[in-house]
Amino acid sequence: MFEGKANKIIVFFIYISIFVNSIVLIKEPAEFYIGYLIFILLLPVFINRYGVPGNLSVVFGLLFVSGLLNIFLGYNTYAFFFKVFFGVLFSYLFYYYVVLESKYNIEKLFQLYLKGCYIVCLIGWCQLISFKLHFKPGYDFGWILNKWGVYDRGDFGICINSIFGEPTYFGATVSAGMFVALYSLVGRKPYYLTRFQSAVIIGAYLLSYSGLAYAAFFLAIIFLFINFGLIRYVLVFVPVLIVSFYFMYKNVTDFRERYDSTISIFSTGKYQIGQTHGSSIILYNNYRVAMENFSRNWLLGTGLGSHSIAFDKYSLMKNEKISGFNQNGADASSMLLRLISETGILGTGFMLFLTFRCFVIRSKIANVQIPDHYWLISGSIIVIILVNLFRQGNYFLNGFPFFIWIYYYNYIAYKNFITSLSDKKTGLVSPDIAPTK
Repeated sequence: MFEGKANKIIVFFIYISIFVNSIVLIKEPAEFYIGYLIFILLLPVFINRYGVPGNLSVVFGLLFVSGLLNIFLGYNTYAFFFKVFFGVLFSYLFYYYVVLESKYNIEKLFQLYLKGCYIVCLIGWCQLISFKLHFKPGYDFGWILNKWGVYDRGDFGICINSIFGEPTYFGATVSAGMFVALYSLVGRKPYYLTRFQSAVIIGAYLLSYSGLAYAAFFLAIIFLFINFGLIRYVLVFVPVLIVSFYFMYKNVTDFRERYDSTISIFSTGKYQIGQTHGSSIILYNNYRVAMENFSRNWLLGTGLGSHSIAFDKYSLMKNEKISGFNQNGADASSMLLRLISETGILGTGFMLFLTFRCFVIRSKIANVQIPDHYWLISGSIIVIILVNLFRQGNYFLNGFPFFIWIYYYNYIAYKNFITSLSDKKTGLVSPDIAPTK
């Protein structure tokens, strides 16, 4: 898999498409990231090699027809729709071909991703050390990355964001690697990562001071808790969860303010500019817009790319003169809210069904322990899916479709493994157990 010079270049391009969102090649009329260029360069190669997959035509055909219908009804525009539609189409198609190119070796693809996590976390540590040594080129990467910033934490130094534009993007993309690192640190033996590599990842992750990263950390603890049994490990994971939350709540101001503001605004519907955290107001505003749009177009939504139009209609802040509170009007500040607004109950239901239907839990069958990599990959990626659903609104930034395909085909491989066990038990000869297309 991925042997030879040409295929190693493909692997490098895959790394770039997932881990680099901080280089924008074109800013107007829309931002064009370096990862998009990789899609354009490699898609023709993959299409020539594998042809056009027919199993994606139903989903994208429905999205296309729904989009055109909503344009005709005045809920969307050609520009908004086609910009997002082709972005989603090309990105899902590209990473589908990546899976084909790997011959459905999901475990190997996941290991490549983990290697990338380790590398960007090492860069993050170099960033922090350079800041302490006052070596600006070592912590301020603005000289090479044109959509990137330094996030100062005062006495804490800086927020680690490595090569990502913001600590939030770092927290979202590395969250699956953090899950494996956490398991490798607290488990009996490390898996995929050494304990040193795991400590590097966990340390850099927590030093991002990202509220999303901390939310992912809590999710990771919960999913480890689920996989190892609610009764047997309650005395281990519950105290870890409580202590971790208490420490972060008491010592990380931004986390505490975001948590308090979010709970308050969603429970009461009231906010006060200058008192309520700005990101909580933005999220709540987009929530209200999505719910208003959904109530009028609940079945299919108003089409990909249409949330910005709904935002202009229903935003609570559209008359607010203070800048910043009408941000994220295009991506809803949350992929789940954007799906609700743009794809209605069908699109949202499909995503949630895929997320929970394909989840693999640690288990035994007929006293045979299922290999750990199935539940470990599944648990890792459900964390990255959930944090993107709740706090990242871009459908394909940082290789999100890559993780969807890994998650799905890991489930298929798991089901085929179970089938092979049943065949052996009954004396039947198992067919090819590679994941089916």
